[in-house]
Amino acid sequence: MTTSTTRGGAKVRANGIDIHYVEQGTGTPLVLLHGGFVSTGPIWSGTPYSYIDHMDALAEHFRVIAPDTRGSGATVHDGGSSTLAVLADDVAALIAALDLDRPLLCGFSEGGQTAAVLSARHPGIARAIVNDSGFDALDPGSHTFQMARAMLSGGNPEATESDPDAAAGFLMQIGMGDLVARMQADYDEAQGPDAWRRYFDMLFSRWTHFPGYGFDDLRSVETPTLVLCGDRDGFCPVEEAVRAYRALPNGELAVVAAQDHSLSTRKVSTAIEFLLRHV
Repeated sequence: MTTSTTRGGAKVRANGIDIHYVEQGTGTPLVLLHGGFVSTGPIWSGTPYSYIDHMDALAEHFRVIAPDTRGSGATVHDGGSSTLAVLADDVAALIAALDLDRPLLCGFSEGGQTAAVLSARHPGIARAIVNDSGFDALDPGSHTFQMARAMLSGGNPEATESDPDAAAGFLMQIGMGDLVARMQADYDEAQGPDAWRRYFDMLFSRWTHFPGYGFDDLRSVETPTLVLCGDRDGFCPVEEAVRAYRALPNGELAVVAAQDHSLSTRKVSTAIEFLLRHV
């Protein structure tokens, strides 16, 4: 059952939770998966980490369905596990609930990680996939797990649990204060007080451990997949993008010059060109 929301968009019951999503455009369905910290909320307009400002460009070609990840934005986490496998199963359930026939899939950062795990857990569910900077978690020895521990604890790379307030202060110190302020306003408005703190706890359990799916799991993924990254990405380096590309039977690789771990018009245009070839 799908219901409208005062935030804009709608909610649908899938995988045991009410998933909030926004929709725009017509034609071949494209499920668009945002990265960590952000959501589909309008407060993220003008930031380089959200698809908000690229929705019009994508909707010119596709029926875009963009959900809020479990625990983020207006999608409330019901407790329990929130691993990448759970997020992948959320997307699979969303696709089924909306009766989408092998949609296209595009995800940035954690959204790309979710797309990779989804492709391994649910073979053939998508007709083509864009994994934009979401392949670092496929390496059990990735430096990003330690980076996440430090970031989500307030600076301790050996931390065993999150410290949301210390993490917020740490992010502000490294120039990410605007992101923290927007996340706090967005999540608490949509879900109630302290939603952003609960989200930090979820991220710590998810971002500091290998998800159980690695580069070798991509070898069985027959779905055409574009591995997309920037050449200055400190989280997902080009070398790991090449590993993902080499593992995929039907993979393609695109590296955007002078691009860090963020979204851009060039990246989105590259994704659109790839997806149109597989409609």
